[in-house]
Amino acid sequence: MIEYHNSRAARIIGPFREVLTRDSLPPPNTTRWVASRKAQVVSAVQGGLLTLEEVMARYNLSLEEFYSWQRAMDRAGVSGLRVAWSQQDRAERRRHTEKAHHRAPRLALV
Repeated sequence: MIEYHNSRAARIIGPFREVLTRDSLPPPNTTRWVASRKAQVVSAVQGGLLTLEEVMARYNLSLEEFYSWQRAMDRAGVSGLRVAWSQQDRAERRRHTEKAHHRAPRLALV
């Protein structure tokens, strides 16, 4: 369910199937970003409730930080936004990269 107000979404369905409005989003002075709050902000941008520029200004986020939330949510859903998951994912990618570097083709000596 999306309700529009002046060609902009006034209400959207959030990541937990709840109705989100501008007023129900995390407050602008939020400092503790748990996965559920990050998911609400990402959903607000994806659903047209807020623009990316509005989110960056409202929450003092960098473009890189917002995109990291969006990528994590796209890859693993809300659980991907947890700090522990991102640390685990980063370590797994590092191991994969190291293995790829160690598998260099061996040259036969003639």
